[in-house]
Amino acid sequence: MIEKPRTRTGLERALKVAGNPERAAFVARYFKTGKGEYGEGDVFLGIPVPVLRKTALAYRHLGFPELQRLLDSKIHEHRAAALEILVAQYKRGDEKLRKAIVAFYLKNTARINNWDLVDLSCRAILGAHLKTRPRTILRRLAKSKSLWERRIAMVSTMALVWEGELDDALVIAQMLLSDQHDLMHKAIGWVLREVGLVDRAVLLAFLKTHYAQLPRTTLRYAIEHCPPARRKQMLAGIFE
Repeated sequence: MIEKPRTRTGLERALKVAGNPERAAFVARYFKTGKGEYGEGDVFLGIPVPVLRKTALAYRHLGFPELQRLLDSKIHEHRAAALEILVAQYKRGDEKLRKAIVAFYLKNTARINNWDLVDLSCRAILGAHLKTRPRTILRRLAKSKSLWERRIAMVSTMALVWEGELDDALVIAQMLLSDQHDLMHKAIGWVLREVGLVDRAVLLAFLKTHYAQLPRTTLRYAIEHCPPARRKQMLAGIFE
């Protein structure tokens, strides 16, 4: 029996079948889709991440035109599936394909428009790509008016931190310390926490220098790995 080719419309049907209306209603609230919230207007099917990932990867061969249609969809899981596919393609791709994926990714940052979409994709695509390339794109994204581009800049540096390269993470963190959005406060703290796991002294020096500027959420995230008594001291500005 000849297997029918897997198409974008087939993926969309599979995602619809995997959806759960009750879960969708809960997730829509969780991702702040109400009027004036950061996810305003986003539509959810209500698919658990492991199920979505498994479903998407069965269609990992889809090309950029089909992935563009998915990214342009109002349905959150369509965009998430496209990003899961791009991550998988980047991991397996040759140099030419990887460059094309990064260019396609950066062209579509307006569609990578919630924190989960940023986090599932930017480290494995842009962050991985920058391990052996100039990082000027991070500064441009960090200066963006787009919350999602700023978060991409910050979270992408985690891929560099995991390689022991801390400088870019610290530079981008410093650039974004005055950011007003809570999602950025969390992202900066998350990356700083990873910096501390690589080099505790570097983290402490950064926190001490910038203590007056640090959003409270950022500081709490950054020192999560420290013992409770030490965390209490650092929250009070004591880093000796």
